Amino acid sequence: MTRKLLVGVLAGSMLASLSAGVTAEETETSESSGIKNMILLIPDGMPHDATTLARWYKGASLNLDSMASGLVRTYSADAAIADSAPAGTAFATGHKSHTGYVGVLPDKATMPGQQAIAPGDERRPVASVLEGAKLQGKSTGIISTSEIMHATPAAFTSHYPARSNYDALSMQQVYNGVDVVLGGGSSFLSGEGRKDGQNLIASIKALGYDYVTTPQQLQASESGKLWGMFSPTALSYNMDRNPEEQPSLAEMTKKAIDVLSADEDGFFLMVEGSKVDWAAHANDPMGILSDVLAFDDAVKVAKDFAEANGETAVIAVTDHHNGGLTIGNRETTKTYDTDPLSKFIAPLKRAKLTGEGLAAKFNENRTNIQQVMREYYGITDLTKEEIQAIREAELGRMNYVVGPMISNRAYIGWTTGGHTGGDVVLYTYVPEGQHRLMGVVENTDIAKYIASELGFDLGATTQRLFVDAKQAFAAIGATVSTEADQLVVTLGNNKLVLPFHKNVALHNGNKVMLEGVVVFNGERTYVPQQAVDLLKAN
Repeated sequence: MTRKLLVGVLAGSMLASLSAGVTAEETETSESSGIKNMILLIPDGMPHDATTLARWYKGASLNLDSMASGLVRTYSADAAIADSAPAGTAFATGHKSHTGYVGVLPDKATMPGQQAIAPGDERRPVASVLEGAKLQGKSTGIISTSEIMHATPAAFTSHYPARSNYDALSMQQVYNGVDVVLGGGSSFLSGEGRKDGQNLIASIKALGYDYVTTPQQLQASESGKLWGMFSPTALSYNMDRNPEEQPSLAEMTKKAIDVLSADEDGFFLMVEGSKVDWAAHANDPMGILSDVLAFDDAVKVAKDFAEANGETAVIAVTDHHNGGLTIGNRETTKTYDTDPLSKFIAPLKRAKLTGEGLAAKFNENRTNIQQVMREYYGITDLTKEEIQAIREAELGRMNYVVGPMISNRAYIGWTTGGHTGGDVVLYTYVPEGQHRLMGVVENTDIAKYIASELGFDLGATTQRLFVDAKQAFAAIGATVSTEADQLVVTLGNNKLVLPFHKNVALHNGNKVMLEGVVVFNGERTYVPQQAVDLLKAN
């Protein structure tokens, strides 16, 4: 397909078909555009009314506002409402998947308009746009305010049919050659926090990364390979954040762009504001406001760079809605059209912390509940039931208790503590004269658009990086066995050892660095074609 025709497909208005927007065949082209760098920003689980609420709370427009260009359909391969793992996988790989599956195909695709999964392709790893960009010689990076092995960042850097398997996901992340990794989750990299006991922090340093743990070290780093871990688990909500201990999402975004943009071949960067989703699950409006506004600051950093650079596209889009947040609830049924703005915003303005941050202000026996709620939330009319609920709140669940309390006083409604299935807003920026994704599109079209604009073929990248090891080695007459979390392949006098979830091979005892990681999905092993060629050549 010519670039001219592709532009027509991408810039079309809303389509009525089930798969509106670009298709795989239309976007997977080797012809690059004028876009050299791509920045994808994801405010995970951002409810539909969140930007409106954040705008009123801020008292000014958001940086996102000028970038709105369409809507994105969010369903997964077999469900109307998506989990973050398949939603992130769709953005990363151009394939819809199943709840909990990261960077792999589902077992089945049953939603309307979806093609059936070919027998034998169930749970097969599929290449991400980050991996495609890396094979082009571009620098790559991921940023997350959650643990970096959480579903969304993992979908761009690893492959496994269980988002909870942090050992496998983080191992692949460490060995997948990503240039910049910033976020939380250091406890899952240390030997003490892993079932396999491996010290991945030592591995990160051995691979040449500058491993930093403070904002000061982050800013001081001059390395082209940067790995920053600023919390044992997830980072704090921005409203609760200690700037001496943790950088903001905007600060991490700026540093990543500074590092990655030094590559003359260009770069791909994924930035996730992870805890918007967590606040929505808790029905905590202060967590929503905290991290939507922090995310919007990161959008400004990305857009400012893109405008100055002239070769950078920026996409911002949430993976799904969460919580069913509404400005107005059942109490405003008869007053909604006369209620002043202050009725909704004033109670929120009095809060100084999110529900999560508030937990640390209560004393051990929680005898200071009324004092804390008055000082940090401006709430002076707690009921006996509310006081008791705060007193009995489990550790780590305070936001689930106080979030609804401030919501009620601000007349903020919620329909669920889970995800919702509506279309989400697509925000894009491209340099003048370049091709902008518009209209109503599928979440998979995000990956296809990125691949198209950067000039690589996702399908070909998958074929290059993820070959069924048993089939491929058998085809050349080799013998394959599994021994202690690694694949051992022999052909005549040649022996190839392929440890799972790493890009390291031992060929007749000599170390060889592969261009992708070896993936064991619990049933089958997939290797880069390079590994097969290595053995076949001898």
